[in-house]
Amino acid sequence: MGVINHIKKIRIEKGITQIRMAEDLQVTRQTINAIEKNKYNPSLELALKLVDYFDVPIEEIFILEEDET
Repeated sequence: MGVINHIKKIRIEKGITQIRMAEDLQVTRQTINAIEKNKYNPSLELALKLVDYFDVPIEEIFILEEDET
């Protein structure tokens, strides 16, 4: 099971750069990049900040991917 996200899609739709988003959320651009590439799952605090930042339900940002076993 893994968590996938739609952060990049939402960010681009809203016309926000990685740099601006990183500054607004007080993280590095590298952190935003790693999250968008699903190489890093954000902390619960950062995940909730992302929900507030984009003003969308958490289900629109994060999806729990089920294992096919």
